[in-house]
Amino acid sequence: MPTATQARPVSKAGLWAGRVITTLVVLFLLFDSVTKLMKVPAVLKAGAELGFSPDLMWAIGLVLLICTLIYVIPQTCVLGAILLTGYLGGATITNLHAGNPLWEVLFPVGFGVLAWAGLFLRESRLHSLIPLRRAFGRM
Repeated sequence: MPTATQARPVSKAGLWAGRVITTLVVLFLLFDSVTKLMKVPAVLKAGAELGFSPDLMWAIGLVLLICTLIYVIPQTCVLGAILLTGYLGGATITNLHAGNPLWEVLFPVGFGVLAWAGLFLRESRLHSLIPLRRAFGRM
């Protein structure tokens, strides 16, 4: 039986749920970054409404792509989640500052939660750092 500091193995259901959530998050973030890198007119227009130039939108897309790729690599997934949290925090404050509706402000927050949820479900290393099992009983 593992001690409190040792990681318990991830269940098959948790592993697959984590993989599905992670895949959906990654597909969305890749789509978002590629549309910025390809300078899709609708994306450039939306960025301009927030005060971002086309060149800055390209750079934002590149940063998002790099953070997402770091998140996908198993050896660097925790670092990737931390970097994505920062990126999504910036998106949240940008939408808040622009006076966008609440759902637009909370959309990147939701993706950050999903990114961490997917990682938590598939990475037993996080269970000792984020002790949800003790707070909510057995998961």
